[in-house]
Amino acid sequence: MEHDLAGHCLCGAVRFRAQSSDDVLRACHCGQCRRWSGHVWAAVGVRNLTVEGPVRWFASSEAAERGFCTECGSALFWKRRDGAEVDVAPGALDQPTGMRLQGHIFVADKGDYYDIADGLPQFPQEAPE
Repeated sequence: MEHDLAGHCLCGAVRFRAQSSDDVLRACHCGQCRRWSGHVWAAVGVRNLTVEGPVRWFASSEAAERGFCTECGSALFWKRRDGAEVDVAPGALDQPTGMRLQGHIFVADKGDYYDIADGLPQFPQEAPE
């Protein structure tokens, strides 16, 4: 069921609204996400995203861009360069989100300093659609 979401960065300079999609909330353990966020980065796809405030988009690869607040540096968004859907960091969403983590992707690349022991599905790379 779709519902309205709202959120903001750490300093509040960036505020956004969106509608939930039927996307699954997963934690990504790839090297890029870990370097960008400082650890594991979780994300969920949204629709109809509207953003107010100073967001900068960084082309982190040929396929993807990452959006962050230029004031406080909060890691907020991820999107494919050729796609319409944007993934949002659930930690930036106002609560209650109504969401639950449903699995882990790119676990073949995870850091050696932690274990994944929550019993959720783990995928070596991307999860199957």
